[in-house]
Formats: sequence, structure tokens, C-alpha cells
Amino acid sequence: MSNPPRRMTIGLWGVCLLSFVLAAGCSQKTEEPAAPAAGTPSAAAGTRAGSGGSSGKALRAAVITDVGGVGDKSFNMMAWNGLQQAQKDLGYEVQLVESRTQADYEPNLRRMGDQGYDVVVAVGFALHDALAKVAPDYPKIKFVIIDDDQSPEVPNVLGLTFREAEGSFLVGALAGGMTQKGKVGFVGGMEIPLIKRFEAGYRAGVRAVKPSAEVLVKYTKSWEDVAKGTELANIVFAQGADIIYHASGRCGLGVIQAAKERGPGFWAIGVDADQDALGTADPEHPAPPSRVLTSMMKRVDTAVFTACQEIQQDHFQAGRRVLGVKEGAVGLTPLTYTKSEIPAALLQRVDALKAQIIAGTLKPPTTIKELEASQPG
Repeated sequence: MSNPPRRMTIGLWGVCLLSFVLAAGCSQKTEEPAAPAAGTPSAAAGTRAGSGGSSGKALRAAVITDVGGVGDKSFNMMAWNGLQQAQKDLGYEVQLVESRTQADYEPNLRRMGDQGYDVVVAVGFALHDALAKVAPDYPKIKFVIIDDDQSPEVPNVLGLTFREAEGSFLVGALAGGMTQKGKVGFVGGMEIPLIKRFEAGYRAGVRAVKPSAEVLVKYTKSWEDVAKGTELANIVFAQGADIIYHASGRCGLGVIQAAKERGPGFWAIGVDADQDALGTADPEHPAPPSRVLTSMMKRVDTAVFTACQEIQQDHFQAGRRVLGVKEGAVGLTPLTYTKSEIPAALLQRVDALKAQIIAGTLKPPTTIKELEASQPG
């Protein structure tokens, strides 16, 4: 690779991540944009004079979602939120392109390339193959791909990944301390290494606080099947769990619905975005209580915004960067609707574990093999 990856430090990226979190607030309610027609971009946003890079021209950026779309209220939505923040704070023109099928990925990327966009964000590892074909054909465009562990080794591609196991460990610790039944659940989407990181970290966190707790695991084999999420959540609840963490895209909306239908004593844990409000009686006007205990925030929005900021400042460098708890990129929500129901001693325990992760003295497992190897006895 002509531009080798840089080691991620707490420097510019860490400061930007933390300041973005403080400015936006993890509990911020985000309006879902209207979905454009299949495979076509939404209307571009306006510009601000003098807000571009060294040329002074306003830069243009587009987000290409995976098939989950921004309606997942999670992963894709967070990427779009980050681009909207770049519009607001940096003066970018922004474009949303929602992919309806996997066949849309390459045409959507090429369309943005042909239109001369400065920055194109590909949301999800599923776009890897399409991006590997497209990026070399548009060397002047800066491409950013999210969650691709082996992002294309092309001089104009930046891959952003996260230490999901760290944040999942913390929500697991909270679940372990909150379970009244000694059983908790995990509902994943596709059974792939990425989601296994969520599962491994979560199971380790549960065990750290309540070693005797059992973790029941199911996979939807989909990112979009909300009904499947509800079905599997109800199976896990029926098997004795009282808390379920999901990492399943739009399917997770079904997991949250199942927890709401069960009522007091049952919880869901959201993912990627702050989904806490979705567990309230009226998510449009949220107020306590919520059946979403917390969400494992994965600050895709902040990462996208920071990439746009670097590109605007002519500081782009290709390669892969990894963001975790230390950088403020993964972790719990502010517990806006549930904090009063959580014992103070448990919150202190979770904070102590977080401090250990930041210090490097605690490294949650990232695979099931690592998890099993770390089990006592």
C-alpha cells in the first residue's frame, strides 16, 4: 500500500471523537430521513461558502448504505448522522444513497464517482468487493469504508473499524449485574467474525460480574428481518432470560419490541446508535421507563465526521484505523431512562472495568475461542 496505515492514538481522532460526543450527546434524538427511491441518491444538501479544503470550494460527500438502510435506526443511520454533522459543522454538501440489494453496491459507488464526489462512505464490510473494484477507477476520490477488517489496499481508501468487544464487555457487565433470573440472551444478525466479537465481549462481561449466569445465543441470519428478531427474542425470554443484547441491524427492532411486550422485569440492550428511547412507551416523546436497559454505542457517526474533517484539512491517509473505549468510540449510553433502576454499586463496577480497558490492563476476548480459553477450570 502506498500510504501505510497509521497507528491510532488518542491524538486528533480521540479529541474529535470525545468532543463530538460531548457536543451531540449520546441521547440525542435523530430524525430519520425520508428514504429515496431504490438505488438512487436523495437530494443533496446545501453548501456554505468558503467551507471546503485548500481550494476553498465546498466539498461533497455521499454515504452508500448496505441493504439495511437508515431505517435500521442503528448502524447505517449513524453513518448518515455523521455526514449530516459534516454538513452542519464543516459545510459539506451531502448525499444519501440507500442500497436495496447487494447488486446495488457497485452501481451506487460508481454513480457517486461519476458525479465527482470528493468523499464516498461505504457502510459495512458487505461493500468490500464492490469498493475494491471501484476505488482504483476514481483515484481523486477519498473512499471510507466502515467495519471492513480487510479494507481494500488502495491509496484512496480508509478503513475504519471498532473494538466492539470492549463496549460489548461493558454492557455484558451491566446485564450480569442486573439479571434477576441468572440467564441473559444475545441475538446476533449474520453469524460472522464481526458479530462474534460482540458476542464474545458480551459473554465475558456477563461472566466478569456474575460468573454463574448463563448466556443464551441465537442468530437471525439476516440484518433486515424484524419479525425474526421478535421471534428469537421471545424464544430466549421463554427459556428464562430477562435481558437480551442484540447486534442484528434492523432485526434488533424486533428484539426491542419483544422486551416491550414482556414489560417490567425484561430488558433489551440496543446497539450502534442510542436506541434507549425505542424502549419507551412513545419513542416520539420518550420518557422513563424504558425496556431498553442501555445501548452499546458504536460511534460510526463520529468516525465518519472525523474522517470528513481530516479530508477537508488535507490530512487524509489511507489504511485501517481501529477505535475503541479509549477513543470514546464504543461504550454505554447515558442511561437516560433507566439509571434510577440500576444500583449505584453496579454502575461503579462498570466504570471500574471501563477504566481497566482504557489502561490496557483488561482486554476483552474478541473471538469465542479466546473466550473459552480464558474460562477458569
